[in-house]
Amino acid sequence: MTDLTRLTAAEIAGLVAAGETSAVEVTQAHLDRIAAVDERVHAFLHVDTEGALAAARSVDERRAAGEDLGPLAGVPVAVKDVLTTKGVPTTVGSKILEGWRPPYDSTIVERLREAGTVMLGKTNMDEFAMGSSTEYSAYGPTRNPWDLDRIPGGSGGGSAAALAAYEAPLSIGSDTGGSIRQPGAVTGTVGAKPTYGGTSRYGLVAFSSSLDTPGPCARNVLDAALLHQAIGGHDPRDSTSIPAPVPDVVSAAKLGASGDLTGVKLGVVTEFTGEGAEPGVMAAFRESVEALAKLGAEIVEVSCPHFQYALPAYYLIAPSECSSNLARFDGVRFGLRVGDDGNRSLEEVMSLTREAGFGPEVKRRIMVGTYALSSGYYDAYYGQAQKVRTLITRDFTAAFERVDALISPTTPFVAFPIGSRTADPYQMYLADLFTIPTNLYGGPAISVPCGLSEGLPVGFQIMAPTMADDRMYRVAAALESTVGTFTPPAL
Repeated sequence: MTDLTRLTAAEIAGLVAAGETSAVEVTQAHLDRIAAVDERVHAFLHVDTEGALAAARSVDERRAAGEDLGPLAGVPVAVKDVLTTKGVPTTVGSKILEGWRPPYDSTIVERLREAGTVMLGKTNMDEFAMGSSTEYSAYGPTRNPWDLDRIPGGSGGGSAAALAAYEAPLSIGSDTGGSIRQPGAVTGTVGAKPTYGGTSRYGLVAFSSSLDTPGPCARNVLDAALLHQAIGGHDPRDSTSIPAPVPDVVSAAKLGASGDLTGVKLGVVTEFTGEGAEPGVMAAFRESVEALAKLGAEIVEVSCPHFQYALPAYYLIAPSECSSNLARFDGVRFGLRVGDDGNRSLEEVMSLTREAGFGPEVKRRIMVGTYALSSGYYDAYYGQAQKVRTLITRDFTAAFERVDALISPTTPFVAFPIGSRTADPYQMYLADLFTIPTNLYGGPAISVPCGLSEGLPVGFQIMAPTMADDRMYRVAAALESTVGTFTPPAL
C-alpha cells in the first residue's frame, strides 16, 4: 500500500479528488506519523487532532456531494505558531502567550480553510520569530530530521522539520530576515518568501511590521507554488497588502519543470561568492549554476555593493520595530500576568510579567531597538539604517535592469549542532547573511535544495523583482528538474 505521507501535495489532492483515497485517510496517516516521530523531532507545539479530522470529513462530504474541489483540497498543512487560529493555541513560541486561544483566524488560515486544506496543528518556532535555529523557543528546540543533534533553521524550524520528517506535505512559515528560506535550506526543503504585501499579515503576530512576510513551505517547487497561489492576494484588512492578483506562480513552476531556461538571464551576486561561506556550500552552489547554464540560462556576475551592510542595518530596523510591536504584551489585556496580588502597581505587574514571559533573545532585541529609537540616537542608528535600506533597494533595482533574477547560496553554512552558537549572538545572526537583503528590499525569494555538503542539505536562493514571484518559481523548478529532491535518513 502507498505510504500517504510520502506523496506530494499535488498527488494527494489528485487522489482525493478522484476518490482513490479519502481526506480522512490522508489526515489520519499524517497524525499517525506525527505520533510516531514528533517526540524526537519536536516540530509541533500543538496537534489539533479533532479539528483536522473534522476538516477532512468536510472535504470528503463535499466530494461525495459532487462539489468541485480546489487543487489542494484534502491536503494536510502545518502552520507556524505565529499565525492566529480561532480556538487553537497560538503562543508564538513564547511563555507570555502560553495557552492563549485567539477568537479569530488570520487571513492566511482563513484562506487555507477555504482551499480545503486540513490544518494539522501549530509548529515550533523561535520566540516571536527572533532567531535562526529554533533554539530560542520557550518550549524547547526542534531537531533537524537529517541529524537530530543539529538545528532545523529558524525562526520557522518547526515548519521545515515537519516537512523533512514527513509529518506534513505542506507548511506555512513567516519570513522577516530569512525565516522561511534558511530553514528550507538546512532541511533540504523548499521555502518561498513572497513579495512583501503579496500575502496578508492580518492575524500574523508582529515582529517587524515592515519586513514580516508569511509564505509557503513544501518538499518540492510545484507544491510550494500551489500553496502560494492559495494563500496570496489582496486583503483589505491589511493596509500593506498589494491590490493586485498573485502572479501565476503555478504555471511558472510547471514551465520551469520542463528544464528550459532559454532567454533567462541570471545574476550571480558577487558579494555572496567570496569569503564567509563553507567550501562545501560554495561547491554545491557553483555546480548548480553550471546546471542552470546547461538548461539555457545566461549567467553573469552582478555586484550589489551595499548588500554587505544589510546585516547591521537589519539588526537595527528589526529590533526597533519589535520594541514597538511587543509593547502590547503588558499582562493587562491577554496572555501571562505575573504579580497581580493587589499590592503592586500596574507598572510593577507589567515589569514582572515581561521578565517572566519574554526569553533572553527577545529581551536583547527589545533593548537594542529601544536604544536605537531613543531621543538623541534615532538619527544615528535607526535613521542611518533606513538610509542603508534605500541603498540596498537601489542595488536591487539596478541589478534587475540587467538580469531577470539574482542567485546566491541561501545560507553560508549547513545545519550546525544544537547549542554550538547560542553563546555568540553574532555567529547566530550570520545564518541570515544572504537572505536579509531581500527582506529590506521587499522582493520575493525562494530557497530550493541544490546538493549536499558533509551529508547535509545546501540551499540555492533565487531572488526576483517585486511582484515577479513567478520568475523565481520558474528558475527553482528548472533547477529541481536537474538536481532532484533530497530525502533525509529514515527516522
